[in-house]
Amino acid sequence: MDLPRTPSFRLEGKRALVTGASSGIGLGCAVTLAEYGAAVTLAARSAGKLNAAAEAMRSGGRAAEVLKLDIPDIATTEVSVAEHGPFDILINSSGAARHGPAVDTDEADYDAVSDLNVKGAYFLTRTVAKGLISAGKPGSLINISSQMAHVGGVDRTVYCATKHAVEGFTKAMALEFGANSVRVNTICPTFIKTPLTQATFDNPERRAWIMEKIKLPRVGDVTDIMGAAVYLASDASAMVTGTSLLIDGGWTAD
Repeated sequence: MDLPRTPSFRLEGKRALVTGASSGIGLGCAVTLAEYGAAVTLAARSAGKLNAAAEAMRSGGRAAEVLKLDIPDIATTEVSVAEHGPFDILINSSGAARHGPAVDTDEADYDAVSDLNVKGAYFLTRTVAKGLISAGKPGSLINISSQMAHVGGVDRTVYCATKHAVEGFTKAMALEFGANSVRVNTICPTFIKTPLTQATFDNPERRAWIMEKIKLPRVGDVTDIMGAAVYLASDASAMVTGTSLLIDGGWTAD
């Protein structure tokens, strides 16, 4: 009897571009892809933090290069990604939030969040896909979305709107790029402990709200995202496209 074999989670021979990679979820994803054999390019706006992260990875024996990118600068980003590509894997972890009541939202806040979370993410994903299609290569493109792409949240109207939009273009791109064996998916975390979320966790009312909604007895950690990143990047998920992987501790199960 011929028994089935588990598809490989290994990523040797793959090149990965990880944006928002200088800290938090992006850095965690960069580390785990490198641990599984990918040659990782770390991208972010802050050159100092980016170089420090890459150096830390290299000192641990992981392959890491640096690419300074300002994702909302579409024209420059497209040229830079095209010059350094093609990338077999994209993890887009760049994102922004400006929380507050919907009635207090001003145009500048809306534009700042949507230009990065939606417009920037859209054109970045498209650019990496174009490089793969031109080279005749398969690939896995992963946008870090949010549980807030599936529910609503108080003081998070703009953020929710942008993440719902990411889910929409991810599904549409998956349909378009599937014939080229380019997969497009999202990872949707709950609140993850990072420097960007520290202010939320420091607010007793907000922390109580989070702990009420999460069904597991703890909040999320960056390490909770790392396994999902490897899975979606690897051949283990070869039949997965156009979907979202929720890592929310049961938040959206209600």
